[in-house]
Amino acid sequence: MPISPMDEYLAHQTSDTFDRVFTSDRNFYDRYYYNLHACSDEIFVVTGMGQYPNLGTTDAFVSVALGDQHFVVRASRELGSNRLDTRVGPFGFEVLEGLRKVRLTCDPNEWGIAFDLCFEGTVPAVEEPKTFQRFPHGRVHMDTSRFSQVGTWSGHLEVAGQHFDITPERWRGVRDRSWGVRAVGEPEPPGIRAKSAASGFGGFFHTWMPIQIEDGSLYKFFADEDQHGHRIVEESTFVASFERGGAVRPMGSPHFDFRFHPGTREIKSATIEVEDPDGTPLRIEATPLRTLYLAAGSGYIPRPDWSHGMYHGEEKIEGKTYDVGSAEARAALGPLYETLSRFEFSSGEVGHGLLENLIVGSYHPFGLDEPGSMAP
Repeated sequence: MPISPMDEYLAHQTSDTFDRVFTSDRNFYDRYYYNLHACSDEIFVVTGMGQYPNLGTTDAFVSVALGDQHFVVRASRELGSNRLDTRVGPFGFEVLEGLRKVRLTCDPNEWGIAFDLCFEGTVPAVEEPKTFQRFPHGRVHMDTSRFSQVGTWSGHLEVAGQHFDITPERWRGVRDRSWGVRAVGEPEPPGIRAKSAASGFGGFFHTWMPIQIEDGSLYKFFADEDQHGHRIVEESTFVASFERGGAVRPMGSPHFDFRFHPGTREIKSATIEVEDPDGTPLRIEATPLRTLYLAAGSGYIPRPDWSHGMYHGEEKIEGKTYDVGSAEARAALGPLYETLSRFEFSSGEVGHGLLENLIVGSYHPFGLDEPGSMAP
């Protein structure tokens, strides 16, 4: 248990040094997620970094949806004992002001993506409901905490020979900070879980919608459900901008109506119905602008060559380009969709943000009655 710079801080939660976490579960992780957009369909950027102390690895990626292509740079290295070291290959992540301001960098590289960006929150960082799920045979499948925040971006971005000046009056996005236990790394033997799989997998629905309106305030909807639509966890919140006082106000339980592109589970349009903080019914229509497919090289959807926490040796850096110009190519890149959308409220407000959609297995409320069924 070597000491590290983090051990200087009066923040220990166990009797171990900071390079050790409270559990020996291989799936423990600690992760950053960020996205960036210009409130239009021009470009959509997702980047992030994760540490996996019990796997001894850390990795980072950036994925840029531009034109009919996804441009990806990703890197992995051995973690070591200094968890304050957030450099991974060309990537760097730096906290400038806790819960308010961070800096992200990607050094110039042979794959043509580089950036120096600063995210500044327009609302307070808000803790989301804790997620806990256990397999039928006792193993904890998910035990995570997280917070999220919307804000503005400044700096510059280079991708595919194009230069973007990033200014806060135009460029917005959301960040997500999560940690705990969630499946990462190479698959492990299923053991008795193979019995449940043989008898038929149920299903899982997830959606996360951080919507930033014009004054910087946030509407946020989050829900996980089983295959029958029984809600496991939810969040429905309005968070006022710092300029409006930063108050956090709960809203009613949201109802989601998703329409999909035929032959896929990718959202074509969506309606959200909810009560606002004053109890007034609120209807929100979502119009997708651009979808970023995290299955295209990010690690969020495990692939034989890359997944979160996978060991690639002392260090590995590489770039990938994915063509998403055809319906066939896009259909192969599910089931997790990051859809940049425009949201129109029945109250007259307009916002932009993320409609994250994941449906695994069956989900009967939308007529997806078999694990492999798609929208008609």
